[in-house]
Amino acid sequence: MSPTGLVFLRLIASARIEVSRMERKSMKETNGNIVCDALNGASMSELSNAVQKVQSKSSWWEMYGVDWCIIASGFALVPPGLLLIGYPTWPAFIAGILLLGLFYGMLKTKMSHLAVHSALCHSKIASRFWEVFFVEFLGSFSVEFAKTSHIKVHHPHTNIIGLGDSSTWRAPFLPCLIYMFVAPLLLPAFIPFLAVGFLVRDNKLNRALQCAVVVTLGLIANISLLVYVSGLSLKSAVLSLLSYRAVMELPYIHINIFQHIGLPMYLPENRPPRLYMMSSGVLNLSHNPLLSWNFGHSLIGCHVEHHLFPKLSDNMCLKIQPIVKKYLQDHKLPYHERGYFNRLQHFVKEYQALMVNLPPITEFIGIQ
Repeated sequence: MSPTGLVFLRLIASARIEVSRMERKSMKETNGNIVCDALNGASMSELSNAVQKVQSKSSWWEMYGVDWCIIASGFALVPPGLLLIGYPTWPAFIAGILLLGLFYGMLKTKMSHLAVHSALCHSKIASRFWEVFFVEFLGSFSVEFAKTSHIKVHHPHTNIIGLGDSSTWRAPFLPCLIYMFVAPLLLPAFIPFLAVGFLVRDNKLNRALQCAVVVTLGLIANISLLVYVSGLSLKSAVLSLLSYRAVMELPYIHINIFQHIGLPMYLPENRPPRLYMMSSGVLNLSHNPLLSWNFGHSLIGCHVEHHLFPKLSDNMCLKIQPIVKKYLQDHKLPYHERGYFNRLQHFVKEYQALMVNLPPITEFIGIQ
């Protein structure tokens, strides 16, 4: 899209936002009744009490142990992956790339995601270590930026226009097939630079320097394993690293846009109560053995539960899912569920409306 076109869309958006503000002002006196009607008597505190009862009866194994075993299964892929990638035959090399790709996919999503939410252990000191280890040292990204954008913006302001509206995932200048199936494969080459660049842009120079040091050390460690364990040349090691890091990038991008884009979006001054905001603005994908194992339940089949209770581990999100789902459905609140390929087909078909055009604004009256 041309710069002129983008300016035109921004002007339209500003006009729509102003009209919505005027309409909301006229609704001010009756908005309290609208809130009550839309929630149908449900409350976040009541649901939280039900979930806390389950938490209080859960063991360490349920809260953390199950997820650590899954993480261990991801690390178990590394030794055979390193050995296979060094074999002089293409089938072995491809198998090694796939194994290391699955490991990196889990590292970038499940491990890093749980780490920034402090959902891997009780200890704050240990949580900080896992953040840096998973996100920066192994994942080549910035903990500071991840926590700012994800914990401080995306979660408290889910689907709020100008805040947590998932606009960072949009690239309207890219055609549908390029965005959906080609561009994500190039991300691994840019992620280390983006990690530092975001911090420099925000004038966090000390954190940018710290991040650059940790990311560089992590890259040296990763490449050294490919050189000294797999026996690759330095050039082959770098290319292999970029290749295996691209293995799970397509579902990574897809899942991040499937979960929120296309669902109701709200103005900051007209945001609904948190319970309704999360139930209407978040979508669960159908449980999938590979994706649920690699990405984690909180990013796949229990994303609604994760947004309502973000400090719970993947296994605990799965455990409370029946309670949350029943509570929302009993109170006739939205509970979105779709299959991965259903959403993929929908986004390819409606790419212009979903990923290029500005999102429609929803007034909080329970309907769009």
